[in-house]
Amino acid sequence: MNTLHEAARDYLAMRRTLGFRLHAAGKALPNFVSFLESRQANFISTSLAMEWAQQSASTQRSQWAKRLCYVRGFARYRSATDERTEIPPSGLLPHRSKRAQPYLYTEIEIQRLLEASLDLSPENGLRRWTYYCLFGLLFVSGMRVSEAIGLKTENVDLVEGILKVEGSKFGKSRLVPLHPSTLQVLLDYKRRRDLLLNDRSCPYFFISEKGGRLGGSTVRTTFLILSRKIGLREAHAKKGPRLHDARHLFAIRILLHWYRDGEDVERQLPLLSTYLGHVNIDCTYWYLTACPELMGASVERLEQRWEDKL
Repeated sequence: MNTLHEAARDYLAMRRTLGFRLHAAGKALPNFVSFLESRQANFISTSLAMEWAQQSASTQRSQWAKRLCYVRGFARYRSATDERTEIPPSGLLPHRSKRAQPYLYTEIEIQRLLEASLDLSPENGLRRWTYYCLFGLLFVSGMRVSEAIGLKTENVDLVEGILKVEGSKFGKSRLVPLHPSTLQVLLDYKRRRDLLLNDRSCPYFFISEKGGRLGGSTVRTTFLILSRKIGLREAHAKKGPRLHDARHLFAIRILLHWYRDGEDVERQLPLLSTYLGHVNIDCTYWYLTACPELMGASVERLEQRWEDKL
């Protein structure tokens, strides 16, 4: 029989071949096995799994539940070769996940953010055009931040006006069509980008002033600075509107457009879900409750149906 460390390694490898990345679980499970060894335990028990999951009193209950979930999956796998294995019941450490309330940007706020991007230094550098193009793309495409900064030049078709998003969240890939106005902005950026690189090469479309790939933390820090500058958050506030909220705004705008045009939103939702790269349509349904205006349009549609049946 394999040791627990070998079993954890094999379990993670098996899951990754199925398309799961398991970044957090890949770090947590070896730690859990080491914890079992420190307790001189040769098999997984519910009591020790609970103790390990709740090691940090300052950690939120949602993190406790996630840690126990990692163990539960591993325990199911291990139970096939070790009958002593206890699988922690799913009802332990219950919690209700909370989604962050999205911030719905106004057109004026978006314009001010883009204008502030063009004020970034250096005055004659690429940096300001990079953020002007990147932030604008997030608002008009609904892409995740990681997807946009991870775009490679080979996946940016500026002839057909299509972006190919590969290996995004949950390992899903998809095509994102571009409006002609967006395409023109990307063409202008690529011209400036290629001038900066000269004879050098970089596989990524959005690049830093030094010609390398943009880092996610750098992008978010730049957004934080600009959002304070234009008054989206107070001078020293860290909490406030997020870049990810551009994705929420995109989805809500699409749904509102469908309601106002009399479209069958229920039938159209799978299209939006696919476009956004959601793993299931439940993720898209959440947008229906994220905006009072959208809820009003939904209620108005429902009331109209009732009146039609009277």
